[in-house]
Amino acid sequence: MIVTIAALVVGCGHPADPRYAGPSPARPTKITGTTKPSPSGNGAGGNAAAPVVVVPDIGCLVPTCVFHAGAGAYFTCLAGGAGTCFHFGASCAPPDLCMYDPADRAYKQCARASEGVCMKWGAACVPPGKCMFTPSDGLHHRCDEVADAGCKRYGALCAP
Repeated sequence: MIVTIAALVVGCGHPADPRYAGPSPARPTKITGTTKPSPSGNGAGGNAAAPVVVVPDIGCLVPTCVFHAGAGAYFTCLAGGAGTCFHFGASCAPPDLCMYDPADRAYKQCARASEGVCMKWGAACVPPGKCMFTPSDGLHHRCDEVADAGCKRYGALCAP
């Protein structure tokens, strides 16, 4: 019996919106195969369809908008881990506009952002997931105790 093998090409779909930092939902993808008639003519193989295989569509990594301490601005993180970004892209602003103010070492709402920099600061805020830039080591840590728009006690590393 000769079975035709279906090739699976995994693609990312639409480009990610750097303003959105949420996970990409998994969608199942169906793959079906067919069999060819047996060359011996004994009926083995037939034209029946092979079982349906369901392969999860994992999707692509979603770029995030992170603070770059050296530039003092926010940029799209194209690749990162262990509390830092390894590859930066274009300038951006977080979707909730809760940004790190390096002058005050605090997180504040940005009333007006331009090219990844806040031009006008607002009230104190806490970024989603309490994942905050830590000036002492230049990495992002989960804040275990928020105080005065900053962090009083940092915890484990988190994905920026």
